[in-house]
Amino acid sequence: MQVVDVPTPDPLAGQVLIRTEAIGVGGVDAIVRRGTLGTLGLSAGHIPGSEIAGVITDVGDGVDASWMGRRVWAFTGMGGGYVEQAVADLADVVALPERLSSIDAVTLGSAGPVAHFALDRARFAHGESVLVRGAGGSIGIAAVELAASAGASSVSVTTSSAERGAKLRSLGATHVLDRDGYGGGPDTFDVIVDIVAGQNFPDFVERLADNGRLVVVGVVGGPPAEIGPTVMRNFRRSLTVSTLSLDTIPTAERDRVRADLFTPGRLHAVVDEVLPLDRAAEAHQRMDDGQVFGRIVLVPQ
Repeated sequence: MQVVDVPTPDPLAGQVLIRTEAIGVGGVDAIVRRGTLGTLGLSAGHIPGSEIAGVITDVGDGVDASWMGRRVWAFTGMGGGYVEQAVADLADVVALPERLSSIDAVTLGSAGPVAHFALDRARFAHGESVLVRGAGGSIGIAAVELAASAGASSVSVTTSSAERGAKLRSLGATHVLDRDGYGGGPDTFDVIVDIVAGQNFPDFVERLADNGRLVVVGVVGGPPAEIGPTVMRNFRRSLTVSTLSLDTIPTAERDRVRADLFTPGRLHAVVDEVLPLDRAAEAHQRMDDGQVFGRIVLVPQ
């Protein structure tokens, strides 16, 4: 990763130009950089970053001029966010409430809806037990808070240290487990939200209760191992294993949920550290080392 000068982009039809105030450093950025899921059609010179917040300074054809000067959160796709000025499709832009900072917006903007729709996809119901695997990141934290506030009988988490576990308990976790899913709490779970995947993924499929549902929302641990034998071995327990991407959620529904989660007090915006944009490589190194709790945010200088 290198810091370079690039021309200020011009918004195309249906797009806006945003002067960035905050840039979220997400797990998907690291996955793209590592090539965990292949090149994803990216080329040399790719600019990372999928979510930003800032002020609209220009609009393309077909965009109402009333958007000028508004402070917004925006999704920039698989990249394009680690910049001082970014373009985004108006369909991927949400106006921010006055009391929500740009830093908090990029901490919650993607993570909150992913957690919400993961629980929705898992058909989570009041009184059920939930496990959030890899709960130290912003998606996991949001899933813990949402499950706890919706009346889960227990919210277990896997994490890498007692310190992280204590922080997660303060946010609603009832049981703190090690990375392999042991250390107390229920033996099985009605719902598992998995942000890790990786080679021991089949072990967590085994931890589902009868009629249990597991939803994969991330692969920070690398692609999962083959689960076919595990699923077939548990055929009579009627398990469900699925994936979730916000790309499949209708825009209007995403925006409705995001606006609700942007309401002050709805979720905690847990920010690990705020770094200047030119230290993006350092932010990624900390993520690779497993040092981040919540989200790192970059800010232009």
